[in-house]
Parts: sequence; structure tokens; C-alpha cells
Amino acid sequence: MANITLLDGSIGQELVKRAGDKPTPLWSTQAMIDHPKLVGEVHLEYLQAGATVISTNTYAVLRDRLARVGLEDQLETLTDRALSAARRARAAFGAGRVAGVIGPLVQSYRPDLCPPADEAAQIYAEPVALLKDQVDLFLLETMASVDQAEGALRAACGQGVPVWLAVTVDDEDGTRLRSGEPLADLAPLLARYQPEAILINCSRPEAVAPALDILKTFGLPIGAYANGFTAISEGFLQEAPTVDALSARHDLSPAAYADFAMGWIAQGARIVGGCCEVGPDHIRELARRIKEAGHEIV
Repeated sequence: MANITLLDGSIGQELVKRAGDKPTPLWSTQAMIDHPKLVGEVHLEYLQAGATVISTNTYAVLRDRLARVGLEDQLETLTDRALSAARRARAAFGAGRVAGVIGPLVQSYRPDLCPPADEAAQIYAEPVALLKDQVDLFLLETMASVDQAEGALRAACGQGVPVWLAVTVDDEDGTRLRSGEPLADLAPLLARYQPEAILINCSRPEAVAPALDILKTFGLPIGAYANGFTAISEGFLQEAPTVDALSARHDLSPAAYADFAMGWIAQGARIVGGCCEVGPDHIRELARRIKEAGHEIV
């Protein structure tokens, strides 16, 4: 039997759905501006469902994304709002860790638009500095190329805070990053920066198993948290997309998602959770299944 860390599920997508407003390119950041109480409610619900790590709503709280809508001067305020919501939820529940989330620059799934690693690291230095003293770990999410991952790692590593790197793979070929590069090409980068864990995120659950087979060769703790989209549409890959360009699956019930995640645990994953369209009910069922299998959630 194993010790399993249970991440929360979707934060951004859950906020957008609960807010009920028309989606904007600012995604969950707009929901946090318009409905600030929702963020803490979502965090608390995940903790009550069994998650032991909650993720700050800072995926898109990045200066380059805020600048597109004239809110770049709100970076510190919005970061603090996200941090406060997570920390209040943890205090109310009485347990749990807070992961400071840092997402890709410019746009998800478009590493071709991201600045090169040296430039990206300088941009990431600002959110890293704002987060590092108030989180238990950094979670670098949805990195879609080797260079994109390096930019984030260069900024986050060496700050005295554990770093987990989460990369997103091709939905049809889990052995490749969304950039098309072999997942195995991450090996030198991981050897250089030595994050505390390497994970697969924001990919179809079906793509995760082959990806984990490669992650196991890296010699680091591994994990996964998949999304519930039918596919990443062409519309979402255009400039400043909104989430209504994506469709949720109807076949990924909490039980079906738990089946996938329990398979990842059998492969050696020790960190599991959910990404977009995977909500509290999925995490609750996954917690139940993990315990039923005799594992301990830590």
C-alpha cells in the first residue's frame, strides 16, 4: 500500500461554471474579480472532498495576460486575493497544503508563442516572488515544451520552496509533449533543476498511462491530473481564446475518472487529482477509492 497525495480538481473551470457569466479571455481571473467569495468556497469544497493540496487561482494571474485587458497594475492585488482565499479555506478546514500555481505565459497549449526560457524566467520571477512566502510548494502547470518548462523551472527553483513540474502531452500520443517533442527530452532538464515531482496535467486521461511509463524513468516522484475536455479545439488555439471554445465530455463520471486515476496509482503515481472539468464530486469519489484500496491519503 502507498501514501498518496490527493490534489484538488479544476479551479478555473469550476469558478467559470459557478459564476455563470459569459467567459472572457481572462478566464478564472475574471470570475475571481467579479465573484471573490466563490474562490474560497471552491477550495473548501475540495478539502472537504478529501484533497490534501489545494491550488491557488493564479494560473492566469500573469503580467502579460493581464496587460491584454489593461489590468497589469493589478498583478499584486489579484495574487494576494487568490492566496488569501486558499489560506482562509485551509484555516477553516484545519488541514491541507497550498500549492502556488504558475501557468504558461501568453496562452495555454501554445508554446510557440511563449518567450524563450531566459526571457520567460525573468517574467516569471515576479509571480514567484509574490507567491513564495505564502505557499507550501510551487506547481508549474501545463508546460507544453521543454523550453517552456525550463523558463518556469529557472525562476521557481532555488527559492526555498518545493517545486512540482506538470507538463501537458499530446491527447493522441502521451509519449509527446504538445510541442511535438518526445516527453523523454525532459530528462536533461529534470536532472539539472531537480524538481520534487514531475506530473502530467491537462491532457486526456487516455494519454496519461503511456506518459507515466516515461516519467518513471526520470527517477523522481510522479503523478497525474487529467482534464475532461473532448479535445483542445482549433478555436481555443487562436489568439485570446475563451473557454466556450472547449466542450466537456459526458462520459467522464466520477467513477470513470477514478478508474483512470487508480490505474495511474497502479503504475506508480503518488500524486493524483483533477484538471479542467474534473470537479469536487470526482475528487470525493477518488478519495473513497484510494482509501478502499488500502492506500493512505497524505
